[in-house]
Amino acid sequence: GTDVDLGGVRPHRVDEGCAGKEDIAIYQGRGTKLPSGVPAYTVDVMNRCSGGNGDCAIAGIHVRCGWFSSVSLVDPRKFRRLARDDCLLNDGQPLLAGETISFEYSNSFPYQLSVAVATCVDPAAATSP
Repeated sequence: GTDVDLGGVRPHRVDEGCAGKEDIAIYQGRGTKLPSGVPAYTVDVMNRCSGGNGDCAIAGIHVRCGWFSSVSLVDPRKFRRLARDDCLLNDGQPLLAGETISFEYSNSFPYQLSVAVATCVDPAAATSP
């Protein structure tokens, strides 16, 4: 096949199946309002990678999240803010191909969430204890 120049530098790829942050999709929807009337939002973060053999793991996923905070508790192992505009997903642990991490937060407005950094890792290493 011929490479098409998309006008950018092609980032180093660990393996052709895994594109790192391009493989991470963030979907946000409306959740159930709190009794106090504060809106809630559901977030699903999915590893859409379907690598050559479907086994690409992506770790160290950092999300741009502004001053993310939630009226209701969000499990910090799933999602927590480290600094302004830097939230860590899944405690930095790998998300395997097809896996989704879901959580809900409550705030008067939804946050704009986008992937800042995500690194392809060896799936074999990802599944060891």
